[in-house]
Amino acid sequence: MFFFSLLLQQSYAQQQITITGKVASATGESIPFANVVIKGTKNGAVTDFDGTYKIAAASNQTLVFSSQGYKTTEIAINSKTSINVTLEEDAMKLDEIVVVGYGSQQKKDLTGAVSLVKPEEIQKRQVTTIADGLQGLVTGVKVRGGGRPGQEANVEIRGLKNLQNTNPLYVIDGLVTSANRDFNPNDIESIQVLKDASAAAIYGSRAANGVIIITTKKGKKGPLKVELSAKSSFMVMPRYDLMGTEEFAKYNNMAYDNAGLPRQNLNMAVDTDWQDAVFKTGMMQDYNASFSGGSDNSSFFMSGNYFGNEGTVVGTDFDRISFRVNSSGTKGIFSIGENIAISNSKTDEMSGNPIIDVYRMTPTIPLYDPSNPGGYGYGKQGVADTFGTNPLALADFSNTTNENFRIRGNIWSELKFVPWLKYRFNFGYETSFDSYKYMRKKGSWTLNQPIDPSQTDQNKGRSQTMLFENTLTFKKEFGKHDISILVGQTYQEDTYDQIYGTKRNLPMNSGTGQYYEVLNQGDSPVVGGFINEAALTSYLGRLEYNYDNRYLFNAVIRRDGSSKFSDGNKWGNFPSLSAGWRISNESFFKSEFIKDLKLRASYGELGSGNIREYESRSFVNNFGQIVLGKDQNLYPSATQVKLSNSQLRWEKLKQTNVGLDLGVLNNDLRLTADYFIARTEDVLFGFPILLTTGNDGGNPISNAATVENKGFELELAYSKKINEFSFNASVNFTKVNNKLVSLGNGQNENIIGNTMTRSGKPVGMWYVLQTDGLFQSQDEINNYKNANGKVIMPNAVPGDIRFKDVNGDGQITNEDKSVVGSPWPEFEMGLNAGAEYKGFDFSMNWIASHGATVYNGFRSVVDRFDDNSNYRKGIQPWTPENPNTDFPRVTKGSTLNSRGDSDRFLESGDFIRLKYIGFGYNLPDSVLKNSGISRARLTLSAQNIITITKYKGLDPEFSNTGDNRIFERGVDNGSFPNLKTYSFGVEFSF
Repeated sequence: MFFFSLLLQQSYAQQQITITGKVASATGESIPFANVVIKGTKNGAVTDFDGTYKIAAASNQTLVFSSQGYKTTEIAINSKTSINVTLEEDAMKLDEIVVVGYGSQQKKDLTGAVSLVKPEEIQKRQVTTIADGLQGLVTGVKVRGGGRPGQEANVEIRGLKNLQNTNPLYVIDGLVTSANRDFNPNDIESIQVLKDASAAAIYGSRAANGVIIITTKKGKKGPLKVELSAKSSFMVMPRYDLMGTEEFAKYNNMAYDNAGLPRQNLNMAVDTDWQDAVFKTGMMQDYNASFSGGSDNSSFFMSGNYFGNEGTVVGTDFDRISFRVNSSGTKGIFSIGENIAISNSKTDEMSGNPIIDVYRMTPTIPLYDPSNPGGYGYGKQGVADTFGTNPLALADFSNTTNENFRIRGNIWSELKFVPWLKYRFNFGYETSFDSYKYMRKKGSWTLNQPIDPSQTDQNKGRSQTMLFENTLTFKKEFGKHDISILVGQTYQEDTYDQIYGTKRNLPMNSGTGQYYEVLNQGDSPVVGGFINEAALTSYLGRLEYNYDNRYLFNAVIRRDGSSKFSDGNKWGNFPSLSAGWRISNESFFKSEFIKDLKLRASYGELGSGNIREYESRSFVNNFGQIVLGKDQNLYPSATQVKLSNSQLRWEKLKQTNVGLDLGVLNNDLRLTADYFIARTEDVLFGFPILLTTGNDGGNPISNAATVENKGFELELAYSKKINEFSFNASVNFTKVNNKLVSLGNGQNENIIGNTMTRSGKPVGMWYVLQTDGLFQSQDEINNYKNANGKVIMPNAVPGDIRFKDVNGDGQITNEDKSVVGSPWPEFEMGLNAGAEYKGFDFSMNWIASHGATVYNGFRSVVDRFDDNSNYRKGIQPWTPENPNTDFPRVTKGSTLNSRGDSDRFLESGDFIRLKYIGFGYNLPDSVLKNSGISRARLTLSAQNIITITKYKGLDPEFSNTGDNRIFERGVDNGSFPNLKTYSFGVEFSF
């Protein structure tokens, strides 16, 4: 055996030869890091920077050459020792198709700011909506969401464009709609984010906040393909660090003693952990099935999905079931297709705000108290005074559910008269049946609450949208000239109607203990209803010109007319121009290192009719009555309750964008950079006016403010495949500076809460009193004087907060408030990375935010001590024995140390978060070959598991959903946090 092995080794050594050579592109450029593999083996080499390689192989073997962006080539060795290879470009990779609205372009020909998102990056996360999955993936796109079941994230593209709504326009398969919680993210085929005015101008008056275009999956030619997936997750709620009964009693008694008040008769036998009672482990289930296939002239795709989310807070839940059918067919010059989606979603809304109540309720209050109406504990006068609410009682006695059944889709047809001319008709339809129910049972949930009867409020609403589009597209090449012209007309009609009813004193089923919730029970009926209608007519045109793949030009014009405006202001024109210069295709450009270099510039104008249907008309209340005449008879009357503004006109965004696209190392390393200036004029907003004007129907809308954003975006991405190992990494950077140029209406500033919005400054700046340490002695108090010798804070005592007398008048008033910080981050970043090897894959996503100052609403309650709530565990307040602290003395009933309008509760909102990390494994074909399964995959992932921050609240990545969200964007007052989520999934294909 040894002898024969020597013979075999000698024979093998004789057959082995060394092959060298160079790998280049069709233009002669070297291709570095190309893969050279011996066919049928795992042995290989990689070309160096000059494209050269060296490999040992048998003379009768075959070499396989491959590189990203090029077609794979096989060459038999045939005893040759030198093999040079020219790889052809793979057009499908380099000329990626991008949907840009009413058409598509090759990615390399884009002149506007458009970002592509891989749908699998969203689908691998456990998210309720598409917006949640976009976070950290796209430059210039800021997403803030939360973990409440059914919660929809706020999306902001390139800063604040107006003062009402920041969410972008969604276009799904050509239908202008919403991608909210009733849309199944598993159906996505591609996502494009149109960020600048030139890219979004084709959508005119609805594109001021940016556009997100979604194309759903279609069938492909081949046999029936079945894909199944299931994912299960559990979520963990973050916790506050709060005091237990013993520590709470110590400081509560101290606060009463310092105020000279008799102590509460605290129930020391009770030690309730309200977080344990209210928070729980949440569960999420996501099951998806799809069927697809096609032939030479037709295709189909069908899917079904169930998504369920049992929340981490008692009494919260969300369920969605959805179905989709996409199909198309072609016969000669005629094509037709449809996209139809049906969904039903139901949300058990969160009652009250238990995120706040778990620290408003003190540990000395029991969960249950039979002496209270309904049997829940919520404090007693002199024993446990609190303004808090028992979340368990509120979830039991006050329940709200929202259910939505939606049908949406479109039917399209095309006539391709000649290869370069086609007509397309698109009819889109969407209808939604909304059902709202509120049930108020008998029982109390807070101290000193009046005894209210049982009650149910219910409403039924229906929305309907019809869209008619006609477009004609001309596309033809004339030598080096490539021209595309699009003209079209669209008409959209929206209707929403609602009826509602209320009943009180509902009877109870004595057998089950449940109330009869139908509206034919109870008494004191109240009924009503309304209908809103709006229509939008548009004309559009686009010219695309490409000369020799070097000079690119794009022009768009759209004219919109809306019924929301008065006759003289219905129409608005929204043009844009953009150009690109591909320097890398110039004859004078000689570089093997730089594969692609393109400069872009654009200017465009977009509009917004971001108002309700009838804002340009007067609102009249016709339910009034008036007494007239000597007999004092009662007559019906009507009165105008909201002032009208017939001069309302389109809000207009003017945006300039300059960009650079750079690809090096055979496009393995790509850089995209953009600088933009966006100015929104005639911003539609309702600023408060005096009620003495007779206006009590809401603030009338006017074209008032001007808002400006300047920003810089940078994305650097690298991807490479070496033999069986491939990896990718990208980092994106966004910096946006916001400024309110003017408020309009003769105003210079607007104060809401603790914020100041002033002309020339960013929106919603922090406007508060400034603290200056603690008084350590009475002498310090007496010596704290203004320039005239007046004692500024004569009522203070040692241990109290010292506030700055900014205006020097010798007293602390609202006039001493100053702008001290900004809620806007200086920059935000995202880091994405992934790798694959032999069926195993790994990916992760980090996000970061720096420079924002935020208001901690949690600390503004638990650190104040002037009323009764729980306190932060481990605090060290000022006492004569403990003067070396920054925490003031605690005292009941005094607002001196508990003012919420000071900088005491402002904190850094900086954070770095591991948003997603996931591992996957694809079972090898050798395992599956006899099972009938073509693909099987296992996944394990986690979200939000690492957060690096100094913020003392639950989550620095919070979303403010209040009425003044635009102005108080940095206020964290019970915002639902993002949750730690752990997921396991399986996927099968047949």
